[in-house]
Amino acid sequence: MGRRTRKDEILQAALACFTEVGVDATTIEMIRDRSGASIGSLYHHFGNREGIIAALYMVGTGQYAELLEQGFAQASSAEACVKLLVTSYIDWVVANPDWARFILHSRSRVEASERGGELREANHEHFSRIYHALAGYREQGQFKDMPDDCLASLIIGPTHDFTRNWLAGRTHTALDDCRELLAQAAWDSVSSRINTSR
Repeated sequence: MGRRTRKDEILQAALACFTEVGVDATTIEMIRDRSGASIGSLYHHFGNREGIIAALYMVGTGQYAELLEQGFAQASSAEACVKLLVTSYIDWVVANPDWARFILHSRSRVEASERGGELREANHEHFSRIYHALAGYREQGQFKDMPDDCLASLIIGPTHDFTRNWLAGRTHTALDDCRELLAQAAWDSVSSRINTSR
């Protein structure tokens, strides 16, 4: 892992403040004090507090996208690709629970900000890469016939729901303990293969 930049330090300081006192209660001055950066540096890198919020969101979701890209480069089957969508998400959330909690609660805010268009474009590219990775397998008939948006929801929906509950402290089971179960459930829900073991 490379050395942290000043921008990284500011973002991590902002995340710590958001986690401790909430996004709305966090001020630029609090982020400045936590990061050790000057007000000028904060405004230079991010423009304003909303710019910090948007950047923190974009960097976090970008990390998950990078995990997927690396995994897709090595995955050699439809099943591996589908399970990767689940396991990469779980691995990132378990490693970054505060960041994941921030992302889950900040999407509408970022969409309404000056960087909303950038977020929508990033999401479009993200899902395009996923569908591209799965396209060949879909053409081979390895998936049930369904619309693209249904496919995505079936794969990640249950994991997303359990993750929300885990992050909110509403589950008795640890998220990473459900990693393989949720990955298998995702594959079972979209695979065209008939499971004869039941």
